[in-house]
Amino acid sequence: MGRGTIIITGASSGLGAEMARGFAALGYDLGLCARRVERLEGLRSEISSAHPERRVVIEALDVDDHEAVFRVFGTLAEELGGVDRVIVNAGLGKGAALGTGRFDANLRTATTNFVGALAQIEAALEIFRAQGRGHLVMISSMSALRGMRKAMTVYSATKAGVSSLAEGVRSERIPGVDVSVIHPGYIRSEMNEHVRQRTRFMVDTEVGVRSMIAAIERRRAKAYVPAWPWVPIGFAMRVLPLSVVRRLT
Repeated sequence: MGRGTIIITGASSGLGAEMARGFAALGYDLGLCARRVERLEGLRSEISSAHPERRVVIEALDVDDHEAVFRVFGTLAEELGGVDRVIVNAGLGKGAALGTGRFDANLRTATTNFVGALAQIEAALEIFRAQGRGHLVMISSMSALRGMRKAMTVYSATKAGVSSLAEGVRSERIPGVDVSVIHPGYIRSEMNEHVRQRTRFMVDTEVGVRSMIAAIERRRAKAYVPAWPWVPIGFAMRVLPLSVVRRLT
């Protein structure tokens, strides 16, 4: 008997795939969804080989297809026999400085990271309200704490929106439903490979995701991960002037 069931979106690579590996090792059955089904199939094979007792169900999902979000979450819930936790992880890191002719990239990031997250929250909470229980986990970012410059401007705004959605749901105090928002710092992933040589405080995917999983398992309302150095940096980001925040990030 497993510890429970978890749906993870954006599970084909990066943080989502590593969370799937980690939660499978802890004894959870998984519903994994992403656009790249071939990668999900490879991940399912990997997890099944390492943990043959675990059940891993996969579904193709583009979170920009909002009707599909509800359909896929419903399918996974039925196949898993209920859902204990939904991790809203799917997102994009694309973007450009505002006013530089790349509205297309900024619009796509805004749509996927915010409206797509909204669809996932709605679908997850419909399931949790019907069950009378559940754990909603939102993957935000340290960049949500302040407005970021240039290519990060829209990304950070969407993550601030995600954090605000999570807080609003938590404030509602839906019976039986816990809400966590996780703010990862710089964790190596496919999304940030292009900044490999320019980013301080970067940690490997495995190290960063272990911190994320620990915070999720404790059902923390809010967590900055890894705690070092992001808890003190998070405090500084909230109170220091933008001229200093620019140097920190």
